Amino acid sequence: MKGAVAALLLLVPAAGAGAVPFTLPEGCTAWLTIQSRGCSVSHHFTCAGDPEGWQRRIDFDAGGMVYFGTTDAETQWIESYHALSDHSERLEKAPADPASLTTLIETGIDTWDFRTLSPEIGATRYVGQDRLTGATETIDGVPLEVTEYAITAYDEDGAEIWRSEGQEYVSRAWRMFLSGVSATTVGTESWTTDDRPADFILPGEAGFLSPVPTRGCGVVTSGLPAGPDPAAPARR
Repeated sequence: MKGAVAALLLLVPAAGAGAVPFTLPEGCTAWLTIQSRGCSVSHHFTCAGDPEGWQRRIDFDAGGMVYFGTTDAETQWIESYHALSDHSERLEKAPADPASLTTLIETGIDTWDFRTLSPEIGATRYVGQDRLTGATETIDGVPLEVTEYAITAYDEDGAEIWRSEGQEYVSRAWRMFLSGVSATTVGTESWTTDDRPADFILPGEAGFLSPVPTRGCGVVTSGLPAGPDPAAPARR
């Protein structure tokens, strides 16, 4: 995982590089850029040789790259790299209760209980659920279903690391979750974030693959602490 991240970082524009487009690794094809309200921009792409249904994503904030991750067709977290804390995670085999987008769509609720393994921070257990609320929203012309979620992360000894709950979106057509409004607690500190999508940018449109976030930058997020890494409780 670290080797793949190191290769990817060589292609990432330096902070302050203006509108220099993000260059994909060889063999990868981007299909969507999303500008979010929380001063972040995400690029979604697929790569030759990956299993069917895998999707890759890289996120930038105003300072540069903050996250790189991969999900499978059921939106399980296969692997991720958090740049601010410089740690990577990979899904442990045979999860106790695998995340399943299909189950969510068919039944309206999906519970999950799985662990990720990290050479930097050890094993982390994630327990939670997603639930369809029945509401829908159309954002920038894209129809999305509203979900509610709750998640708690535990360390190898069973102690709580952080917990988060809030509202997200799901796209059946794209088979992906998109962030919404979340409340996160780490120890005695809590904060809320609004990372709802604002603009969906397709290949050939202005801003596609730009690493520069354009929405919500300079806005102070309610209660956001300086200490905990805001990328650590990344959803998907």
